[in-house]
Amino acid sequence: MTRLLLRIAVALSALAFAAIALAQNISIATGGTGGVYYPMGGGLAAVLSKFVPGMQATAEVTGGSVDNLKLIGTDKPYIGFTMADAGLDAFKGEDKFKGNKIPLRTLMVLYPNRMHIVTTDGRGVNKLADLKGKHVSTGSPGSATEVMAFRILEAAGIDKDKDVKRERLGAAESVNAMKDNKIDAFFWVGGLPTAAVTDLANTPGTKIKMIDHTEVVAKMNQKYGPLYVEDVIPKATYKGMDTDNHQATVMNLLVAHANMDDKTAYSIVKTIFDKRSDLIAVHKEAENFKLENQKAAATPIPFHPGAAKYFAEKGVKLN
Repeated sequence: MTRLLLRIAVALSALAFAAIALAQNISIATGGTGGVYYPMGGGLAAVLSKFVPGMQATAEVTGGSVDNLKLIGTDKPYIGFTMADAGLDAFKGEDKFKGNKIPLRTLMVLYPNRMHIVTTDGRGVNKLADLKGKHVSTGSPGSATEVMAFRILEAAGIDKDKDVKRERLGAAESVNAMKDNKIDAFFWVGGLPTAAVTDLANTPGTKIKMIDHTEVVAKMNQKYGPLYVEDVIPKATYKGMDTDNHQATVMNLLVAHANMDDKTAYSIVKTIFDKRSDLIAVHKEAENFKLENQKAAATPIPFHPGAAKYFAEKGVKLN
């Protein structure tokens, strides 16, 4: 009997070690709580934990794309959301990643990220040039909002350090600052609708105004490559908008380190598409998770071989 119990104990221990070996913890680097990355990341973590055998995924609050890319660069088990422009900087080791190339791979192209330049009636801001001399938030440190905001200001001939009184706030913090009359406008790049902007638009006695800025897109692309497109935020998106907002858009990507094994990359992408309806229930931007959007022209970062395998099975030609 004693020998039998010993054998059972050994067998159970072996099974426990096997289970530990099979378990895979992965962190999803998202963004601030007022944007789209964080709720989307939470939904993605729930889906991956439920449907990928042995995987436990958690979503982390971060400063945004730049922080996410740096976390992936630590070579720890991260996947992350990023805008294509910040991702390209990391991949090439430029700007905020100067001298520190990160070997990234695209898992999938997600959805369009639309630049919001938000103000409210009565602040004297009707066009980009009116930002001069104003208190303006250009996004939180470590965010791709900041990267893109700087590029828009540069293309408009506005010095980010001399011409505006600059704050570095995330979406939710920017809205609170607007409510407290501490800033006159803020930049935010995100999906539609962004919860924080909706909150501002629905504030009693407040009428939001979105500043058009498509005139700078060509100049941005001339300097930084064909990353940006002229786009529109429909006036029905946020309460109080009188007209459609003509703005600059950049694509969002889900990226990983190049050393992620092919099976894990394949499983993540397959599960996202298999359970897309679960993610749409979290945020409607997941409706833009489409096979036809998966193409090399939509991302400046090469696709991960595991992701490419899944898309090939679905008949998607990446090039």
